[in-house]
Amino acid sequence: MKKFTIDILIIMIGAFLFALAINLFVIPHDLGEGGVTGVTIILYYVMGWSPGLVSFVINAALLIMGYRFLNRQTTIYTIIAVTFNSIFLHLTESWSIQSDEIMINAIFGGVFVGVGIGLIIRVGGTTAGTTILARIANKFLGWNISYALLFFDLIVAFSSYFIIGAEALMLTIMMLYIGTKVMEFVIEGVNPQKAVTIISKNPNAIADQVSFKMNRGVTVLSGHGYYTKEQKEILYIVISRQEVIKLKNIVKAVDKDAFITIHDVRDVFGKGFIELSKS
Repeated sequence: MKKFTIDILIIMIGAFLFALAINLFVIPHDLGEGGVTGVTIILYYVMGWSPGLVSFVINAALLIMGYRFLNRQTTIYTIIAVTFNSIFLHLTESWSIQSDEIMINAIFGGVFVGVGIGLIIRVGGTTAGTTILARIANKFLGWNISYALLFFDLIVAFSSYFIIGAEALMLTIMMLYIGTKVMEFVIEGVNPQKAVTIISKNPNAIADQVSFKMNRGVTVLSGHGYYTKEQKEILYIVISRQEVIKLKNIVKAVDKDAFITIHDVRDVFGKGFIELSKS
């Protein structure tokens, strides 16, 4: 129940930030958007219909059609997210901010949209609409959710060209890209680490030094060279970015001919990092 309450609070914050993005930065400067929100904005420009009400109706219809692609918790969270999105879009409809620089508004619009949707998706919900399509693409095609969203959003954004014009469309595309990168950052985590793979003639000495000097665990994998067929022990170590130099110095001192690859990883859970139960 505690986790559920926290998740709902995060969904509310995400929905509120998303509503602020639309009503403070997008609509006042005649920008477009992607997905269902983009459709509601076009209808607002042309017909004057309330984005909050239209968004709720369209998202509800899409949720009914696509609920089978979501599990029970995601469906519940999505219903809550769609409801709060529509409520906050309606409540903040008359809000405004003093800013005449359209570029700045496009940037902040993208940031607010990315953080808002990212928070909702991170706890297991969706904003329905193209998010359902993105999840379907992720499940069956293996697409990254944030980039699948960008793909579907761009389809809607380009259709707004005849309403908002070329310049506003270009700024909208920039805003969508910023939103996608911010969303990806929020969804995938803010805990960047480095995964290091080491192939050396003296793996035991390196492992001992890493364990003693860096207090890091070392995983030993078995492998062999394809050409030489020589059996090798491969070291796999996850460290922080700040520890990369120390690890390089250890390897260099033990075996200057060692082969090292370093990879970026995010959201590392387990002993020495973040406990999985707290994620």
